[in-house]
Order: sequence, then C-alpha cells, then structure tokens
Amino acid sequence: MVLLGSTGSIGVNTLIIAKKFNIKVEVLACGSNITLLNEQIAEHKPELVVIANKADIPKVNHSKVYAGQESVLEVIKDAKSDLVVNAFVGFLGLRPTLTAIASGKRVALANKESLVASGAFIDTSKIQPIDSEHFGLWYLLQDKPVQKMIITASGGAFRDWDIKRLEGATLADTQKHPNWSMGQKITIDSASMVNKIFELLEARWLFGGGKNGVSEFDAVIETKSLIHALINFKDGSTTAHFAHANMQLPIAYALDAKMDESILGHVDLRKVGSLEFREIMTDRYPIWEIKDALLKNPLAGVVINAANEVAIEKFIKKEIGFMDISRMIIQAYEKYVDLPHSIDDVFALDLEIRERLS
Repeated sequence: MVLLGSTGSIGVNTLIIAKKFNIKVEVLACGSNITLLNEQIAEHKPELVVIANKADIPKVNHSKVYAGQESVLEVIKDAKSDLVVNAFVGFLGLRPTLTAIASGKRVALANKESLVASGAFIDTSKIQPIDSEHFGLWYLLQDKPVQKMIITASGGAFRDWDIKRLEGATLADTQKHPNWSMGQKITIDSASMVNKIFELLEARWLFGGGKNGVSEFDAVIETKSLIHALINFKDGSTTAHFAHANMQLPIAYALDAKMDESILGHVDLRKVGSLEFREIMTDRYPIWEIKDALLKNPLAGVVINAANEVAIEKFIKKEIGFMDISRMIIQAYEKYVDLPHSIDDVFALDLEIRERLS
C-alpha cells in the first residue's frame, strides 16, 4: 500500500494493522516528523519515502526520498500498490485522492476535505471510508429502506463549558478533548463542531444516493464515544454501531475486505452502565445554524472548508477568537453563491476564498 500521512494518528494505526495483516508498505509519505518517520522506515522498510520539505531530505534514513506535493502525486501514479491510504489533513489531501482514483487505485479515505470540498466530482465507489462514523454507517447498512442516517459527536473540548466563557477560549483550551488525543486541527474542528458538519457532508456523498436513497442525515452528541453511527430504517427500527474508540477497526476493513480477525475488545455494557445523549445546540456550536441548508446545497462544501482552514490559521495566530471561526465560515457560506461545476472550479474557488479571507 501507499500510506499518506504516516506519522499522524491514522497513519500510526494503519501501520499497526499492516503489520498484523502482513501487508507490504510500498510508500510512506508524511510532513515534518522525521524522527517518527525514521522509526517507521526501520520497521516497515518502504521502497521510497516522500516528505513535505526538501531541506529535511538529509535527515531521512532512506536512499529514495522525495519532497513536495508534486512528488506525492507522481509516486501515487507510479506505485505498484492498488491501495492508497489517504490520511493527509486538509485540502492538500484532495489532489492525492483524485490522482489515486484516476490511476485505478482504491482509496482508504481519512482525509475529510476530499469529499467535503469535491464530493460531486469524485467516484465514491472507489472509496472505503475509515472515519469511525462512516465506517459505522457502512457496517450497519442493509438492503432495507433507510429513513435517516445519524452520526455521533463527542461534543469536543467545550461541551461542558459555560457558554459565556467560549469567546475567550484559547488554543490550549481547544486541545483538551474529553475522550482522546488527536491532531491540532481536528481537535479544534471537534470543539467548534465543524468536523461533524464535514462528516455529514461526507455521509451525504457516500450514502446519499443508490438503492437505499438516503436523504436525511443528522448528528447527536454521545458523550462516551462508544456509539459511532445509527440508522433509522423506514420500518421504524433503529440500529446502532457500538465499538471502542479505536481507528484500527475501520482501517482493518479498508486494508482487508475479508477481515475476520479480532481487532478490538467488545464493549461491555455492564461496565458502561449508562449512555448520555445531547442535542447539538447552536448557542454552543454556531456552525450548526447552516447544517440543514448545507446538506441541501453540498457543493458549498469547498467554501466552508477553505473558510475554516483560514479561520483556524488566524485563531492559532491569535488574530481572531475561537467563536470567530464559526462566524467566518457562516459569512463565507452566505457570500459565495456561485458554486463549482467542475473540479477545476473547486480549486479556483478554494484559492479565491483563501486570498480574500487571509
């Protein structure tokens, strides 16, 4: 396989499963965590490596090292592997997804932004989602009429905060996730609930058509992160996917379709005792104001993604407050009504929004 984003949490877990299943790692690609990359090289012995910055090449313990996004795309095209695991963070993950599909490869997708920004122009039949929520929906889906698909949210770092404190929330505050440790951007997105907006858009592109004809998507906070997805069938029944919060399960199914091994321990409901569900409220998560409109207008995903990435950069630099992230996204969503008709339009609109908001 080709693994993009090898030093992030998804990448690390992917390599654990690859070793368990004895899957050859042809390519490792990452950003700037060269120390961890060198450990991965020593253990998994990839044929070549791609990193973000050319200046870091001498630090990498490998004879074939390339740098930059163009190198990533060339490596995908030339790779013998038929599977690309895309765990890159942000819009920069879109071109690798498109290139992999155009090269006839399967994509195990953890890069949310690919479908959020460009779901209309991607052949989703080539994609196996490895977000736990979409994996849960896929796992539950039967050949029965579906009324609604529901994913769950942890609520992020501020789910229990006094709402009056949110305007003054700091970057360090956003990183105190109640249930687990993730990368900086995704943890900010979790605190703002933008990540759940993204995941609903992904679900729309992955499951919004076809024989089940799913048209309703929603999310609910489940504070223990043991239920990842639910499906309301038209007959009135609901099924839920329970599993411990560990990405190795969805990754295992993406790497091996026949997956019949034990990956996680089961959830012991006697030890869980109780579950708590909460509605996602707009006073705490203002981005939720545009959820329904966005699902009816999913081509606007490129707008909210670009605005979010710019807003996060500004927040990290202390140029705006935490609640301003959602405000910037909503303002951009309301302003940009000329939406993309092609993949070229996606890249052009993304660039335009970043230039205007930066």
